[in-house]
Amino acid sequence: MRGFFHNILKNLKNIFWGRNFLWHLLAIALTYIFVASRFDWFYFQATRGTALQTLFWPAVIAGAFFPLFGILVFYAVSAVKKNKNLVGTSLALGQAALLGLLVSDFYKFFTGRPGPPGFSTQNFTTDISHIFRFGILHGGVFFGWPSSHTTVAFAMAVTLYILYHNNKFVRYASIIYALYVGIGVSLTIHWFSDFAAGAIIGSVVGVVVGKSFSKDKFLNQRIILYRE
Repeated sequence: MRGFFHNILKNLKNIFWGRNFLWHLLAIALTYIFVASRFDWFYFQATRGTALQTLFWPAVIAGAFFPLFGILVFYAVSAVKKNKNLVGTSLALGQAALLGLLVSDFYKFFTGRPGPPGFSTQNFTTDISHIFRFGILHGGVFFGWPSSHTTVAFAMAVTLYILYHNNKFVRYASIIYALYVGIGVSLTIHWFSDFAAGAIIGSVVGVVVGKSFSKDKFLNQRIILYRE
């Protein structure tokens, strides 16, 4: 399991370093645009009480439990089969999920944004999409900006995309999963801008972790990934 911590501090730094920091600024700028233009509120009103909410509600569960239990099961099965390629993949996914969660919770720690009204609300008339409670833990770290579900999902998806960049099935399946989770939470427990920012920041995490695991050595082994 030492490979789980492969370059983890360096990767955490690189997520905010250099050009990557510009992507964080883009996520912030887009959030401001979506809030100031009232697109967040328009999107909320347009999607409440629709069949889409029912269709995408499982994304909330999948986005919460798969990064933890799914990766643990993946690692256990890969270890039992002694498949070094898949073990390396599971470790990369685990680190991507952890760093995605840490980065998103770091932002939530200071932004304190409340989520949209309840799942069943259809006639909510007061626009609260512009509310941010800036400070220290004014809104907790379980809800708010950006969406942790989305950040983690895109971090894992982009990591897989990089590690298996010649495998079309893995690439498409990972991106579809991330979009399903991200869009799903934007229709239920998050504002649209929470999803947009999470997708951008999560992709940055995925690029950093994916490149780190694909190029470097850890556990004295070179990861040789399946690419057919």
